[in-house]
Amino acid sequence: MASDNHITRMIAGFRNCFKIPELKERIIFTLLVLGFCRLIAWVPIPGLDGVELQNYFNQLREKQSEGGIGFMGMYSMFTGGAWERCSIGGLGIMPYISATIILQLMSPIIPRLSRLSREEGGRVKIMQIGRVMTLFLCLGQGYVMSLGWLSPATVFGGSWTGGALVLNPGFWYHLQTMMALTCGTLLLMWLGEQITERGIGNGVSLVIMIGIVADLPRALPMIWDMFGAQVINYMNVVAGWLGKGADYFPWSGAAEGRNIFEGVFLVLLLLAVVAGVVAVTQAQRKVPVQHAQRAVGRKVYAGGSSFMPLRVNYSGVMPLIFAQAILMFPGMVLNALSQYGDFFVRAAAWFQPGHPFYYFTYGMMIMFFAYFWVATTFNEIEIADNLKKNGGYIPGIRPGKATSDFLHRTMSRITFAGASFLVIIALIPMLLGQWRGIPYQVTQFFGGTSILIAVGVTIDTMRQMESYLLMRHYDGFLRKGRVRGRF
Repeated sequence: MASDNHITRMIAGFRNCFKIPELKERIIFTLLVLGFCRLIAWVPIPGLDGVELQNYFNQLREKQSEGGIGFMGMYSMFTGGAWERCSIGGLGIMPYISATIILQLMSPIIPRLSRLSREEGGRVKIMQIGRVMTLFLCLGQGYVMSLGWLSPATVFGGSWTGGALVLNPGFWYHLQTMMALTCGTLLLMWLGEQITERGIGNGVSLVIMIGIVADLPRALPMIWDMFGAQVINYMNVVAGWLGKGADYFPWSGAAEGRNIFEGVFLVLLLLAVVAGVVAVTQAQRKVPVQHAQRAVGRKVYAGGSSFMPLRVNYSGVMPLIFAQAILMFPGMVLNALSQYGDFFVRAAAWFQPGHPFYYFTYGMMIMFFAYFWVATTFNEIEIADNLKKNGGYIPGIRPGKATSDFLHRTMSRITFAGASFLVIIALIPMLLGQWRGIPYQVTQFFGGTSILIAVGVTIDTMRQMESYLLMRHYDGFLRKGRVRGRF
């Protein structure tokens, strides 16, 4: 009964969203802009044959057994398949994300950026610097991508089985490819900012999530091919019991099907992973903070108690992205050197999904980058100084250095828990791919960067929608928010 009440409230909450004119306009605007973003992923770049590259990726997906198609498959996932179609959205919005991450990591190192982030209006200037940096990153990555499309064998190694992607190579090919990719990324960046300003949710995150969700229609037929035969068999058994005949439901799919209990296990695993991601994404350590009564001029501020929330998964999805991006290069270099001896061939196999050394290295790099992200973005000394200046203290902890040491120890412990969870979530799709070769389009919804981004963005968007509902005295999605009476 409790679950039925929650579902009823969820449906009523979505229905109430369209009763508020402002929220209704924001939702419709967001959906239209996201639809336009998907069109950008399908507009091809002139002079490129994207059919050849897409056929190559389809062949990899059909014969894969290592649980993934490497960094190229992950990058194609972030762009919503635009990269493998050679479209103008081939770079996606990743250059803008990269510029934002670079600025965030450089802020503690460069004093000017650190001061600018604390000044009034400084965030606007940092955003402008990020846009300019995005432009240069797009031009550089666009040129590298044009070289990769010109000689795909250097990118994919000896496994490349397609033909030529570039119809008319030359100077104008590189120039128009760079311009098309740069314009596509800048357009996606502008659309994402428009969603943030005039729509609902974080625009950049929604642009990434819509590209991930776009693979869902391609995964559903694969799931039906895997378990359709067994489902039809059980349906025919039930039909035979009802006197309808043993072949009441015909089947024209693949002759061999997987065990139906594998499908039940995958459904339970999906529910467990989503529930775990939601729990860890929202989990936080609440550190109590006590504020003493203080006088500023003629005003006296009363004391009180509050708490400081420390997120368990403070680094979010960034450790997974950094680990996959860096772990790609040793395999590419060793594959290029494989012609010089068997040693490089064996070493290259160590850095391929499916080898235990790859899984171990991948997990350790996720742990390292989780701590690295916390060390560069969480400044416990500054937090302790601000608490001391504002008359706040943690009960049982002396202000100053003792407070910063306490925050450092606490953050290190909860970061270990969050990083361990990230390692488990990152390895689930690869291990499922190893288990009887489940396709990557199916396994990507059971963990990794895709499920973390999708769940995090969905929670953030629903939280913003619920705030609009509660401000207009409507019921929220999960808890009642209606104010009794008009006044």
